Amino acid sequence: MKPPAGASVNRDLISHLEWYRELGVTGVSKDAAWRRRPAATDPEPMPSTAGDAGAELSALRTHIGDCTRCKLHGLGRRQVVFGVGNPHASLMFVGEAPGADEDQQGEPFVGRAGQLLTKIITGVFQLERSDVYIANVIKCRPPSNRNPEPDEIATCQPFLFRQIDTIRPRVIVALGTFAAQTLLQTDAPISRLRGRLHDFRGGSKLIATFHPAFLLRSPDRKRDVFEDMKKVKALLAEPA
Repeated sequence: MKPPAGASVNRDLISHLEWYRELGVTGVSKDAAWRRRPAATDPEPMPSTAGDAGAELSALRTHIGDCTRCKLHGLGRRQVVFGVGNPHASLMFVGEAPGADEDQQGEPFVGRAGQLLTKIITGVFQLERSDVYIANVIKCRPPSNRNPEPDEIATCQPFLFRQIDTIRPRVIVALGTFAAQTLLQTDAPISRLRGRLHDFRGGSKLIATFHPAFLLRSPDRKRDVFEDMKKVKALLAEPA
């Protein structure tokens, strides 16, 4: 007998929800307050150095160590890719996850996509890479560059939030679909999210745009990113 339409989908949904329950998730929310959650609610105690941003980021990196908190440490990653740049940066870029080049060198956005990001930073903003801060949603490379999974995101999320809360950038640029959807807690496509302004974590503004890797495949969309970055530049030019 053929199962009724939708039965397989329902079974998959029930299995998915049960998996989340086992992780301790008891509900979901579209409340924008999620994006403003203070670091004090993070489940893992982390170091503090009394307001010295550079020292605090260094202490956080030491705290993370050669991380074994999620399964990625056993799935072929070489090292933790923490983040680089100015601890007092007004502008922060957040991508998805390290790729092969980043995993090899220990620095985010150093491959071909990273070279394009550097051109955006220097060309649009007349800044050096060292003037901004660059990080990813998760700190370790997923196997075969697959998308990060929910438990991996949940493990790394407090570290990214601590970076943001320490740096306190005026503007955060979410690079690509995954980073934008994760930070904004939405499943809306990047084509709808890009270029819009969002309040984020008590003081920062967040704008999503296409990932540099996407631009390498679709160079005709560079104009869209340029328009998005003009908005970012205008925000940075406003009085603090």
